[in-house]
Amino acid sequence: MRLQEGRDNTSSNELAEFSKWILNVGDGKICEPNDGLVDIEIPQELLISKFDDPLRAIVENTYPNLLEKYQDVEFLQEKAILASTIEVVDKINHYVLDLIPGEEKEYLSFDSNDRTNSSYTEAYEVLTPEFLSKLRTPGLPNHRIKLKVGTPIMLMRNLDQADGLCNGTRLIVTRFANYVLEAKIMSGKNIGNIFYIPRMSMSLFDSPWPFKLIRRQFSIIVSHAMTINKSQGQSLDSVELYFPTPVFSHGQLYVAISRVKSKSRLKILIHDKENVLCSTTTNVVYKEVFQAL
Repeated sequence: MRLQEGRDNTSSNELAEFSKWILNVGDGKICEPNDGLVDIEIPQELLISKFDDPLRAIVENTYPNLLEKYQDVEFLQEKAILASTIEVVDKINHYVLDLIPGEEKEYLSFDSNDRTNSSYTEAYEVLTPEFLSKLRTPGLPNHRIKLKVGTPIMLMRNLDQADGLCNGTRLIVTRFANYVLEAKIMSGKNIGNIFYIPRMSMSLFDSPWPFKLIRRQFSIIVSHAMTINKSQGQSLDSVELYFPTPVFSHGQLYVAISRVKSKSRLKILIHDKENVLCSTTTNVVYKEVFQAL
């Protein structure tokens, strides 16, 4: 459906062939028997094969002329770099943030643990603010968030669904102060609307730790790059996949390659620990998932 929507100069046969390849990746039909983890070959025309610095290459390929257009909403709104882990995503976002000009503002969270439903134990004494600030998990913003005017961000919580401020909404920072951010919506029916984002206290319903972390921070992530999981539901004109580390869960690779609207706007950069180009990557498909469909 996305490919039909964003159809460019691609011929019908090439479009059908690319669509079939995407579906075969999702169904685990490439390099069969593909039931679990298997390495698959990526078509050469999709690979970014010439680079000295892979981080620089993926950023320049995604955001050409970035220094001239870093505050241009149309330039930013449907471009993204996708990676499999939050560590890689943070590395890319920090790299881009260092490139663009302007004053940088750093926001630190206030972290605590909820003891309302727990009896006191000595274990709570080791839960210092320094320890809590190092904890990271999907669903909570980072302890440290760095921003500049023109930085694209994505909401992590529903703030006002009627005005389009939903989990996954992308905005661009227009101004910042100590306790509030001013940002403009980048896409959708509310594009161009300006809103103010406050700090808020957040926690997870299912905590991955034996205590409940409460983090007071802006409910955002920087989105020059984003994790594959966070990109679900997004339709993008230009998608670059950066795989210094491969995908690790069922269907991740399919989600990543199916965000794009045309074959010509999908590029993939894969390298090993020595920054040597690779043409294969891991696809994770567990066939038993399909048996109940």
